[in-house]
Amino acid sequence: MNKNTIFGLLIIAAILIVFSIINSPSKEEQQKMQHKQDSIARIEKEKLEKETIKVAATDTTEQKKDSITLVNKDKLKSDSAAVSQKNDAFGMFAGSLNGTKKFITIENEVSKFRFSNLGGRIYYAQLKKYRTFDSLPLILMDGDSSLFKLVFFAKGRQINTNNLYFTPAFVESRNAGKDSVSIKGTDSVRLSMRLYPDTLGNQQKNKYIELLYTIYGNDNMMKLHLNFVGLDEIMSENLNGIGLEWKMNLRKQEKSIKNERNGSTIYYKYYDDEVSYLSETKSDDKDLTTKVSWIGFKQQFFTSVLIADRGFNNAKISTIQNDTVKKDLKTCYAQIMVPFDVNNKSFPMRMYFGPNHYKTLRKYDLDLERQIPLGWSSPYILGWINRFAVIPVFNWLESTGMNYGIIILILTILLKIVLFPIAYKTYLSSAKMRVLKPEIDEINKKIPKEKAMERQQATMALYKKAGVNPLAGCIPMLLQMPILIALYRFFPASIELRQQHFLWATDLSTYDSIYNLGFTIPFYGDHISLFTLLMTVSTIFYTKLNNQLMGSQQQMPGMKFMMYAMPVMFLGFFNNFAAGLSYYYFLANMFTFLQMWVIRRNVNEEAIHQKIQENRKRPEKKKSGFQKRLEDMAKQRGYNPPKKK
Repeated sequence: MNKNTIFGLLIIAAILIVFSIINSPSKEEQQKMQHKQDSIARIEKEKLEKETIKVAATDTTEQKKDSITLVNKDKLKSDSAAVSQKNDAFGMFAGSLNGTKKFITIENEVSKFRFSNLGGRIYYAQLKKYRTFDSLPLILMDGDSSLFKLVFFAKGRQINTNNLYFTPAFVESRNAGKDSVSIKGTDSVRLSMRLYPDTLGNQQKNKYIELLYTIYGNDNMMKLHLNFVGLDEIMSENLNGIGLEWKMNLRKQEKSIKNERNGSTIYYKYYDDEVSYLSETKSDDKDLTTKVSWIGFKQQFFTSVLIADRGFNNAKISTIQNDTVKKDLKTCYAQIMVPFDVNNKSFPMRMYFGPNHYKTLRKYDLDLERQIPLGWSSPYILGWINRFAVIPVFNWLESTGMNYGIIILILTILLKIVLFPIAYKTYLSSAKMRVLKPEIDEINKKIPKEKAMERQQATMALYKKAGVNPLAGCIPMLLQMPILIALYRFFPASIELRQQHFLWATDLSTYDSIYNLGFTIPFYGDHISLFTLLMTVSTIFYTKLNNQLMGSQQQMPGMKFMMYAMPVMFLGFFNNFAAGLSYYYFLANMFTFLQMWVIRRNVNEEAIHQKIQENRKRPEKKKSGFQKRLEDMAKQRGYNPPKKK
């Protein structure tokens, strides 16, 4: 490349540089251009973001739609499967799975019942003539805490009526369409609960299972017929029994939950046999493998009984004690087998909801009164005393309309009059023993303790000469014991005393608290019962007086301590018991003091002593069997009494 060419290129480059400098924008122009470019870029960016959000939103909506569609499809499949499963489980009764829960109320003079079409059962049972201890309606059965259902096989499927809707209808046309009916006197009403099978989605009205309830105007007993109509093709072949499950939570009705719980359990009666019951103090169960006449869920003063006129095949019963639930005492459950006869598809039953009142239960002639603990078990004499003596007299006094405290007072007086000959014999025996006590003490001084049998022989010889029987005082006491125990049974179980006022006691069937301690004393309680306190004090005085009359102050100090300790122990035991019982025992003690005073004023102990001395002068009688046995025992132990010369 020559010099001219290089020089020409340099000139061209210089021209371009100068031209670019001359034509370049100023600083202000550059700022304007930069601002314009930034604005354009910002607009483009916002536009791009909007487009992105729109696309994203569109995608999310589509995804949600797809997701909801999938969920709905799964739910429909799940619901369809559940429905199909239920329909398959309930077979020809699946059409009764759907319905609207409806209640029908029937009232008579003594009760109020509410029936539910779901399960076709009694949903609510109230006794109108009674109230709880806190003045609330007395309800035996309420709501879903109870259960009454049939379990059977139809077309190879197990059917449970608890989840099925029955069709309710009153049999009498005058009650058609009503939801509530009230009856009185000799009137009655019949409520039919029918469960129909399905055929191609249509219920067959000439085929059904029926629970037919008959309620009477003035009765605690209702009839319940279980009917199977036109179901020969549906019921499983070789079916010989229908399962019936019955459950109730026994509700708290009384002031003392401890006494009420200990008086609540399941009673049952074998067909043409004795009445028995489960444990009252703990949870218990039993398989009744033979025919059963009735099963009763019994509380302290009320009971609910299911009765089979022809007997149930068998049953399994159980109680669960609710120690933590304050409003419920126990849960009672019965799983019953109802006989099913292809030739006779109607099974008659009855249900009793009412008080444990002796005359009321006795009139049904079903041994239902055995649920009242009057001492029916061995020894039977306790039940006989209450049944044939105490209850008739008590009912006769009750018919006068007197206060129950006065009735107990009169009953105590009558019993003391009846027992007066026994008390008189007891006092005479104690008087004879008291007259002979100086001579017995003399024998004990002469004969040392080491020769106990010799001392006993000499004492018996003295009794024989004096004509005194040392057992004469014990026999009258033994004769009185069954009466005392029978009354111990009667008063706490007598519903007549329930919520009856007397003096400071507001309810003679439970404890009469005059002061609440605010804390609990072991083996005593959290309150003070005044009748129990009076009974205890009077018993201690009676014990002291009896020891004085028997002349036994210096004998058997250990036994003496026990005789005084027992009333104190009873103070804790009776503190939670029925006030009527403590009141009776207090009255009995007071009248015993009066009897002793009357007898003591009319018995001359000097004359008794003179007669005993005359008896000692008479020729010795032949040895009694009792004395001969004592001498034989002495000989076996090495002691041979001296022969008389």
